[in-house]
Amino acid sequence: MTVIVHHLENSRSQRVLWLLEELGLPYEVRRYERNKVTMLAPPELKRVHPLGKSPVIDDGGQVIAETGAIVEYLVEKADGTLGPPSDRKGALRYRQFMHYAEGSLMPPLLLKLALGRVPLFGKRAQKRIQPMIDVHLDWLETELAGRDWFAGDAFTAADVMMSFPLEAARARAGLDAGRPKLAQWLARIHARPAFQAALTAGGPYAYA
Repeated sequence: MTVIVHHLENSRSQRVLWLLEELGLPYEVRRYERNKVTMLAPPELKRVHPLGKSPVIDDGGQVIAETGAIVEYLVEKADGTLGPPSDRKGALRYRQFMHYAEGSLMPPLLLKLALGRVPLFGKRAQKRIQPMIDVHLDWLETELAGRDWFAGDAFTAADVMMSFPLEAARARAGLDAGRPKLAQWLARIHARPAFQAALTAGGPYAYA
């Protein structure tokens, strides 16, 4: 059965397209554009889900919101492909990064991105938020010091979850070559054929 992805431009939903490509599951993209003034999702998305947010998928009438929930659902649908490593430590890291991406890393990034649209006061507030973001980026750099992927030695769905916040950090929050492990990780994920295929499917994406 084909999964319908309600995909908002330049958003978390790019990860869902990428994961579907990695898993080889059939899907259809329904693309939405942001309001050019407010940068918010269009009202049409509320017809799909009451929150009016993206990503949302529809799999045979089963409508699911929230990126983490969607990722877990799709991994299960693909019989556990790209799921947690078999060793306990790897499995715990997988669970940690699946939740950490949205629970801890995205909030300060979103705050900085939002304040970037506020003149004068916004710039001062951004400078106060950046040290909080740096704590996260410094820790993540050490996490990748001894392995290529977040959960362990192999690529998993946890890397898919971590992609959007780290892409946003590179675009707007100081992630650069000064943190080489994170920069190399971004280069690795962007070089994956499935990632490139998802870009073609989803249309222009500002964070790649």
